[in-house]
Parts: sequence; C-alpha cells; structure tokens
Amino acid sequence: MTINKTKIFLAADSTVQSYGLGEKNQGGWGEFLQDYLTDDVQVINYAIGGRSSKTFVEEGRLHKIAGEMKEGDYLLIQMGHNDATEYKPERYTDPSTTYKDYLKMYVESARKCQAEPVFITPVARLHCENDQFINDFPEYCQAMKEIAKEENVVFIDLMEKSLTLFESIGYEEAFTFFMASVNETDFTHFTKKGAKQMAKLVAEGISATKLPISKFVYLLEDQS
Repeated sequence: MTINKTKIFLAADSTVQSYGLGEKNQGGWGEFLQDYLTDDVQVINYAIGGRSSKTFVEEGRLHKIAGEMKEGDYLLIQMGHNDATEYKPERYTDPSTTYKDYLKMYVESARKCQAEPVFITPVARLHCENDQFINDFPEYCQAMKEIAKEENVVFIDLMEKSLTLFESIGYEEAFTFFMASVNETDFTHFTKKGAKQMAKLVAEGISATKLPISKFVYLLEDQS
C-alpha cells in the first residue's frame, strides 16, 4: 500500500536550491533540510538561483508547485535577496508595496490547495562591520513579518537565527560557511557545511512552531 507523505515544497532562491553531488563546494539549505526531518515528510525543492518573489511567480514556478500541492502539505517561502536588486528591474520589488503583494500570492496559492504557507526571512550574508554582523535586507524582513501577521502566516526569522549563530561562533568560523572561503569573493552563497547549518536553523524554527510537522523534526547533534 502506498502512503502519501506530507510534502514540504520550497519556493526560494540560490541560497536554498539544491546543487547536488556534482557541485562539491556550494550548497543551499533546501538540499539538506530532509536530513533534519523524519521520513514521514518529503522535501521537494523548487528553489532556483536568481529568482525574486516576482520572477518566481512570473515564470510559472509557483503555478507548477500549486499543481502538486495537496491538503496537508506545506509551502516554505524564502524570498528577498533578489527582490532587493534595484539595478535589475525584472527582479526588483519594493518592500513596502510589490514585495508584499507577491508574498500574498504565495499565501493564496497554498491556501487554495489547503496547504499551509510558512514565511522564512532572507538568510544572512557574511557582512560584518565593527565586529557586528549586518542584516542586509531589513526592509524585506520587516515587510515579511508584517504580512505574516496580517495574513496569519507562520513566520520563521532565519535572518535573526543566522545572525545570532554567526555572532556565537565568530567571523572565522562563519567564514567557512560561505563560498568566500573557497573563491574569496562570494559572501552570499553557502558551502555545503554552511548550508547544512542553515538547514538545521530552519528545522529548529519548524520545531518551535505549533505546526503538525514540528513533530517530524529530527535534530542530530552534529550535521557538519
């Protein structure tokens, strides 16, 4: 007998996408989220590089997810990195207007399928000034928080969680989480090691919610 597992769909950007074994260095947290969950749920990762909340919708990617989501599934949405690229108008959304409008589309799409939307703020970049790790997307984090409250959507503040982690381990160790440790230039994308740590933060965030899937979180002590 085939058991239909609860599915967790990921709609996000390159910091979440799966790079697979063919890419030995770079990783996204969606690649490793399943490692922190029991087999009762299945992660389906639609995250892809270079997409904003706007382009993900315009390219039909949200529509494709909606075609697969069913009652009891989940849609985890992390958008903001590419929304903030004002020099690329095809991606850009204004945090106080269009970004909020697009976020609502994700909520509506999930709920039409009787699935549960979950907002996840943009994950932190490695940006440190005067020994302080910086949130590069404060307006987008705040906008997502406001829509979460307005639409009664579960909210996981991955920005805060990642910044807190970096502060606790220090710059030298946080540096190993990022591709800059490989190529000296990329302070946005994660190494496999860093992606695993971000996945653990997301799993911890899920565990702290009252969502039914919280009971399926399986946090190993060390996934590094």
